[in-house]
Amino acid sequence: MVFDNLLEYINAIESLGKLERVSIEVNPDLEVAEIMRRLMYSGKNPAVLFENVKGYDIPILGNAFGSINLLQIALEMQDFSEIGNRIVDLTKLKMPSGVLDKIKMLPKLSELSEYGPKIVDKGPVQEKINTKNPSFYEFPILKSFTKDAGKFITFGMTITKHPETGIRNIGLYRIQIVDKKKAIMHWQIHKRGAQHFEILKDTKKPIEVAVVIGSDPGTIFSSIAPVPEGLDKFLFAGISRKKGIKLVKCSTVDLEVPANAEIVFEGFVDPNKLEVEGPFGDHTGYYTPPDLFPVFTLTGIMQKEKPIYLTTVVGKPILEDAFFGKVIEKSFLPLIRMFQPEVVDFSMPPAGWFQGLAIVSIKKRYPGQARKVMMGLWGMGQLSLTKMFVVVDHYIDINNMNEVIWAITTKADPKRDILIIDNAPTDTLDPASPLLNLGSKLGIDATTTWREEGYQRDIQEEVKVDEETRILVDRKWSNYGFDSPY
Repeated sequence: MVFDNLLEYINAIESLGKLERVSIEVNPDLEVAEIMRRLMYSGKNPAVLFENVKGYDIPILGNAFGSINLLQIALEMQDFSEIGNRIVDLTKLKMPSGVLDKIKMLPKLSELSEYGPKIVDKGPVQEKINTKNPSFYEFPILKSFTKDAGKFITFGMTITKHPETGIRNIGLYRIQIVDKKKAIMHWQIHKRGAQHFEILKDTKKPIEVAVVIGSDPGTIFSSIAPVPEGLDKFLFAGISRKKGIKLVKCSTVDLEVPANAEIVFEGFVDPNKLEVEGPFGDHTGYYTPPDLFPVFTLTGIMQKEKPIYLTTVVGKPILEDAFFGKVIEKSFLPLIRMFQPEVVDFSMPPAGWFQGLAIVSIKKRYPGQARKVMMGLWGMGQLSLTKMFVVVDHYIDINNMNEVIWAITTKADPKRDILIIDNAPTDTLDPASPLLNLGSKLGIDATTTWREEGYQRDIQEEVKVDEETRILVDRKWSNYGFDSPY
C-alpha cells in the first residue's frame, strides 16, 4: 500500500515488529537523542516512539527510517533505482505529432498526471490552527549534545518557492530555536533554499517559508533527495510513491504544504537580519562552529489534533541519515548514467558522511576517461561538494572496501593518477577545509592504466581461477565437509 501519512507507516512497521514504544518518561533535552544514537550504533535500528515526553503531551518518533529495510517498507520498493528510472523515462517523453503517437502517449501522460500534486480545500493538518500566539515552545524539540547552542529542529522539511519561476523546493535544514517565535535557518550557501533567499536579498523582501514536521514517507524522502534543478519537489514525491501528494494552503503565507502533515510552522526569513547560529553536533562527528545565518520568524502553526513530532539525530556516522544516503545513491544512479553513460555503479560510504568520499566504477573505453568522469560528476548539482572521488574498473565491487583498496594500491601511481583541484566549493560542514565553503578536491584514478596514459612497462595480467577448476570446486563444495558456504 502507498502510505498517505506518518501514522499509516507507524502502524505498518509496528505490525512487522520494527517499532519500539518507550512508555516511561524521557527528557527531550539530551536523553532522547542519546537513546536514539545508542540504538543506531548498536545495529538493531528499530524505529522508536517515545510516548511519555517530559513537559509535553506530544509523542516523539525517532529513527523512523534507520535501516535499508525500513526504507524499503516506507517507499514500497526493493530496488531504489526504480525512482531514477521513472524520472529518466519522463525525460524521454516527446510531444506526439500524429494521432497514432497521441494514442500511444496516453498511458504515459495519464501516469504523469497521477504523479502531480493536487491542491485540496481541507486536510488533517488544519485541525488546529494558531495564528494569534504561535510558539515553538509547545513542541518537544530536541537538544542533542551538551555544547549545542540550544534546541534544534532536525527533521523539518523547509518549503520555499523560487521567486522567479514559482517552482517549489523542499529542503532539510537544521533550525535553531531562539525564543517562542524566533529561530535561525541554517541553509548553506549551496542549497536551493539559500538560492531563493539570495534572489530576494537585493529587493530586501522577506521570503515566505513553511517548515513541515512529519508527512508520508515519499514526501519526507523528497526533502532529502538532490533532485534535478527545475523539478518541483512535490512532483518528485509523487514520482517516488507513484501517487500524487494532496496539498493545502498555509494560513499565513502563500505556500502549499502536505495535507497529511503532522505540524507546519509558517513564517518568513528576513534577508536583512542575520544572527549567530551554532555550535551544533553534526553528522561529520564534529561541532559545527558558530556562524551568521538568517532569522526565521514564526507567524502561524497548523497541526493535527494529536500530532506526532518526527525527529532525527546526527553525530559521528553511522546514524539514520546514512541509510537515506544509500537510497539516494541507488535512486539517482540512472540519472548519473544519463550524463555519464560509462558509469556502472556509484557509492558514497556512510563513514565519509557522503560529501567526503565517493567511489565510482566505470566501463573504460579510452585514455583519460576516469578524469573525465570525475570532472563531470563535480559539475553535477550537490556532487560538486564531494571532496574525493575514486574511480575503479567496472568489475570492482565498490561496496567492498577490500576490493577498492586493492584497486587503489595496485593500479594507481600517486604522481600519475592523483588529481588535485584547489579553490573549489566544499561542503559548509567540512571540518578540514582551510576556508569556509572553499577548499580542494582529490581524484584518484584507480582504473587499469593504459600505455597512452603513461604506463611504459609490460601490462601485468591479473590472476584468475580457470573456469574448469571453478566449476569443479563449485560442484564438489558440499562434499568437502565445510560448515560455512563459499
